[in-house]
Amino acid sequence: MKRLRKVITITAAALLCVSSMAGCGGQKKTADGQAIYQIGVLQYADHPSLDNCREGFKQGLDAEGINYELKTQSAKADDATNTQIAQQFISQKMDLVCGIATPSAQACYNAAYENKIPVIFNAVSDPVAAKLATSKTEAMDGITGVSDMLPVEEQLKLIREMLPDAKKIGILYTTSEANSVSTIESYKEKVGEYGFELVAKGVTNAAEIPQAVDLLVAEVDCISNMTDNTVVDNLPILLEKAAAKNIPVFGSEEEQVKNGCVASAGIDYIELGKKAGVMAARVLKGEDITSIPYETMTESKITISSNAAKKIGLTIPQSITDRAEDVA
Repeated sequence: MKRLRKVITITAAALLCVSSMAGCGGQKKTADGQAIYQIGVLQYADHPSLDNCREGFKQGLDAEGINYELKTQSAKADDATNTQIAQQFISQKMDLVCGIATPSAQACYNAAYENKIPVIFNAVSDPVAAKLATSKTEAMDGITGVSDMLPVEEQLKLIREMLPDAKKIGILYTTSEANSVSTIESYKEKVGEYGFELVAKGVTNAAEIPQAVDLLVAEVDCISNMTDNTVVDNLPILLEKAAAKNIPVFGSEEEQVKNGCVASAGIDYIELGKKAGVMAARVLKGEDITSIPYETMTESKITISSNAAKKIGLTIPQSITDRAEDVA
């Protein structure tokens, strides 16, 4: 159930502010009197997929002709820092805040709700599990955005086509990331349909990753990497240990393939960010955020790395290379 808004007595100007959920105080102006919106962007970690979300967000704002100043900060995958930055944005009276990745979207929403500052989420795999939405289309009051629900079935099809004899798929994930836990459940539901057994290893922090990877590569035929922020932040460790055993690692999007995974059936994070930027522009132009349903990015594309495959002695079938983008 959505949180209920408090009923208060407000002036006509404040009423306009509340109806659009856009910040109203201390706004800068251009030389010709147009508003320059103050936007805070909180990015949970520094890795290419989230960087692409941020870049796409700016492109979406630019395409809509918004005048803005962007204040971007990274939590460096630290939860305490994440919360602190979100609260700082609210104290600075941002007109709108954007949380990139589930933990940052949650922190922004928790800090912004009572202050009626609108929040746009980006790269949140399961908004309902993250308590940012009440259904597959309806977000909580004061927030909307774009979900990067991974195309699990397309990924499994790709892995089976590339590895016809593989039996066990390994996944490494962080137990505290709601998006990762939710995606693991999707894998559990689907792996049997493609003749796989899932071996999942959970970690609570980055320090546990090396040992968890050692255990994983001893049990599986391949690894499918998700968008788990802690794991992606430490992807080189996973790739190095898997390569030593000639175990292919499949990424969840193009940037992971560029960084050493053999292939992915994933989404375009620049496009994901653009969609969020357009949503932000709609809110800043006065549209009520509660009337904007959140979206789930469903388009996927196949990306391969012929060099990464060659390093572990893997031949990519022609049926895949014919329809894939090779980042070499």
